[in-house]
Amino acid sequence: MSPITVRDAELSDAPAIFDLERRLAEFEHLEHLFVATLSDYEALFQPDSPAHVIVAEVDGEFAGMALYFLTFSTFLGRSGIWLEDLFVNEPFRRRGVAKALMAELRRRTAGRLEWEVLDWNEGAIALYDQLGAEPSKGWTKYRISPN
Repeated sequence: MSPITVRDAELSDAPAIFDLERRLAEFEHLEHLFVATLSDYEALFQPDSPAHVIVAEVDGEFAGMALYFLTFSTFLGRSGIWLEDLFVNEPFRRRGVAKALMAELRRRTAGRLEWEVLDWNEGAIALYDQLGAEPSKGWTKYRISPN
């Protein structure tokens, strides 16, 4: 198998990231909620962006991406990472791309690496179990969304 390269995303990656995010919304059956525009994703590359993106490439092809932002744990007293979205292009699945992206995120923090997974996404759950991740039992996520 060809080596996987993981790097910080660049502005020129914005269209590919936008496309993957749109496909993620379709995969999750949430495309009706996807209202972002390409310019919203281009804003990720402004100095004050609250989010960051890393991308994985295989043989120069865009294989996948992880969009994340920094958090802070008051109990640990250190920053961590919240993984908002992880998506791998279908031809590159089960080839170690998601593991490479997760390993890079883990490398970037001495704190917690946290995320959510839909309870029906068995492939993702199997990967996370394989990585040694555990669900946070006893916690229920709440959300207030914009109108």
